[in-house]
Amino acid sequence: MVPAIDVHSHYVPHGWPQLPGPEPRLWLDVTGEAEATMMIGSREFRRITSAAWAADVRLADMDADGVETQVVSPTPVFFGYDAAPADAAAIARIFNDLALEITAESSRLLPFCQVPLQDPDLACAELERSLANGHVGVEIGNHVGDRDLDDAGIVTFLQHCASLGVPVFVHPWDLPNSPRLDRWMAQWLTGMPAETHLSILAMVLGGVFDQVSPDLRICFAHGGGSFPYWLGRMDNAWRERHDIIGTSEHPPSHYRDRFFVDTVVFDEAPLRLLVDTMGPERVMVGSDYPYPLGERPAGGLVRRAAFLGEVERTSLLRGNATTWLGLDQAVAVS
Repeated sequence: MVPAIDVHSHYVPHGWPQLPGPEPRLWLDVTGEAEATMMIGSREFRRITSAAWAADVRLADMDADGVETQVVSPTPVFFGYDAAPADAAAIARIFNDLALEITAESSRLLPFCQVPLQDPDLACAELERSLANGHVGVEIGNHVGDRDLDDAGIVTFLQHCASLGVPVFVHPWDLPNSPRLDRWMAQWLTGMPAETHLSILAMVLGGVFDQVSPDLRICFAHGGGSFPYWLGRMDNAWRERHDIIGTSEHPPSHYRDRFFVDTVVFDEAPLRLLVDTMGPERVMVGSDYPYPLGERPAGGLVRRAAFLGEVERTSLLRGNATTWLGLDQAVAVS
């Protein structure tokens, strides 16, 4: 069995000091050795198990799933983009240092840091500090308030990532809320795909891919959201209403080779659309481990997909992630 690289997983430390900033604050209610609840003030945010913080549990699950290496990223609620920049920088330092404690137990666990994205100078500084300490990439949210990924400050940060050769993982967060979205986990089922689609669109029509070096290695979670399904609609709009959205040098389909997506789509038909749209060299295994809406076993969909040839299957399982993470360059240098 070809061992997989899982590019989409999250961690939660088993506790942290009080975070700076106004109430309500994020904290962890530990209810047992293997169970806890993430709280925002007095409101329950998410129940978790020791898989979120215990490296031995994580590694055992990876062994069971045939996963050789796993990218371990922050849970997006940690980001603190709504905090004052100095507070967000302090929050990032706290969680980034705790992440290194979790991943220190095995070289199979690759830590991705978080940064105070609302302030590009502080974000670049925390990225450099984290890389020096052992992080190998960065996870960012898909927006900062009403500022999307084409915001000038965020573009500055992405340019810095490109110059350093740092892989970037984009995860939706801070989803729109309304009574219509409060049922059936609709925020997750419709909001997350829409938010991811919008952030890719901002990278394209906002001209980010025209401004930032192709050295930028960026991946979007959850199969790129609804972007792959609506690519034809976006190209059509770029041609037919060029007076409004002709803001990029090329139509949206031109930029498919500028980013990666993960495989968190759960069914073979959408995976086939994803591979057909993005190309087999731009899709990587992701699991969203250890959360219940993730895939177990990680990479199972790719392993059983009948439409994939063995070369393509190997690319999705590990080859593309090796490129995105820069591991192929590290091997070449050594």
